[in-house]
Amino acid sequence: MKKIMKRTAALLMASAFLAFLAGCSMADAANVLDSVDPNAVAEAVESVDTEAVADAVNAAASDAVTTFKVGICNYVDDASLNQIVDNIESQLEALGKEHNVKFEIEYDNCNADPNVLNQIVANFIADDVDLMIGVATPVAMTMQTLTEGKNIPVVFAAVSDPEGAGLVASNDAPGSNITGTSDYLDTNAIMNLIFANNPDAKKIGLLYDIGQDASAAPVKAAKEYLEGKGVEIVEHTGTNVDEIMLAAQAMVADGVDAVFTPTDNTVMTAELSIYEILAEAGIPHYTGADSFALNGAFLGYGVDYANLGIETANMVKGILVDGNDPATTPVMTFDNGTATINTDICKQLGLDYDELNKIFEPYCLRIQEITTAESFE
Repeated sequence: MKKIMKRTAALLMASAFLAFLAGCSMADAANVLDSVDPNAVAEAVESVDTEAVADAVNAAASDAVTTFKVGICNYVDDASLNQIVDNIESQLEALGKEHNVKFEIEYDNCNADPNVLNQIVANFIADDVDLMIGVATPVAMTMQTLTEGKNIPVVFAAVSDPEGAGLVASNDAPGSNITGTSDYLDTNAIMNLIFANNPDAKKIGLLYDIGQDASAAPVKAAKEYLEGKGVEIVEHTGTNVDEIMLAAQAMVADGVDAVFTPTDNTVMTAELSIYEILAEAGIPHYTGADSFALNGAFLGYGVDYANLGIETANMVKGILVDGNDPATTPVMTFDNGTATINTDICKQLGLDYDELNKIFEPYCLRIQEITTAESFE
């Protein structure tokens, strides 16, 4: 080992010496070479502390940090999706420290604009990111399309129906460069809560954006459930905040007993603008995420988005650090058993929170309370 280290040290000294000569003229170089004492060079090499050199080399190797560039695109600025992004970023930072790597994050938000979304993904490709994270179905679909034929893995977050959207061949075996986490919604569970609270409900409103892929399957399931009970269905839709406000006002005019909204990002963005319209009319708004309840809906039922963000980050680490293949990494789904009740709205509707706990308990894994705010702390 010492012979190897001395040879290495000699080579390093020789390299430095040759680099010095390279900066000299031919005449100067010849003079320098003539003045070199071979015995002195041999003694210098012999005096090298090979163990110190080895320690220095090993220390440099252990201090080396591999950097992965990760592009994150959020679909829209709302409490649920922002909570996911916050937890992805914090978990990646923690995982980086734990595994001696660095996740360099490039973040952007397309604000539901398809042209902006295309440009963001194109920028990620131009910046040579190692992996993309798409938050919500439209972002994931765009990333899937624009990375086709390129060696860039994609991890999606909060895609309600990955198979139905055509993102994966199956949740168990995605089959290409994309996998991720799903916020699949158990619509029947929310319907059960509606009728547990009001067994005599005769008219239920469905409020959603018809252009949101995440809403298609839950709305279909809700219709099947309500038709099976012989309950009248009232549908109002919108594609932006103003249209959703008009739709909420129409629900009031139609005299619905309750309103259901799935994990619809358009309605989520508008919730702070509509919750008072519904609450003042005595209409409980049942929704597919706790962030709706945070923003004023009566109840949100679904996955823990903070945990979803953490698990999305874990999946990213598995692909980049551990070498997992997205094609064979199953989509992760979560229990939909948490009901979040907004106690401000509960009181305004004349309902008793403690009594609701007893009524809802058979249909939930967990019940928690929240008060109205713009974002999670």
